[in-house]
Amino acid sequence: MTSPLRFERRASQRFEFQVPVCIRCTNGLHEQVGFTQNLTARGAFLYADAGIEPGTEVEITLVMPAEVTLSEACRVRCIGRITRAIPPVSGSKWGLAVQVHQYEYLPGVADRLMVAEGSDFLQRQGMAR
Repeated sequence: MTSPLRFERRASQRFEFQVPVCIRCTNGLHEQVGFTQNLTARGAFLYADAGIEPGTEVEITLVMPAEVTLSEACRVRCIGRITRAIPPVSGSKWGLAVQVHQYEYLPGVADRLMVAEGSDFLQRQGMAR
């Protein structure tokens, strides 16, 4: 028996990268750090300590890897909306799907962290250099 054909519905390539992110609700009431599971040109799937209500507009700041930019790594601020929030099943992280509708490339050194907790975050995730 042959398996049914499956068509990819995504309009852009998905990159499997775990990079630290700073997530801030644009209403200014909530800010936290997290990390990506994957990135596309139109969105990302993130893990964070707290859930954010679907429909909430967020600002995400991260260092976009060179493999994605096809040049050098650069800091990017993305404005988007939470489309899905998945409660933790095992562990303590929420899964957050974000649809991105605006990008801003930020000046500065890409290795510099966006938030003070960032270096501590990298160590907790086992990602410190």
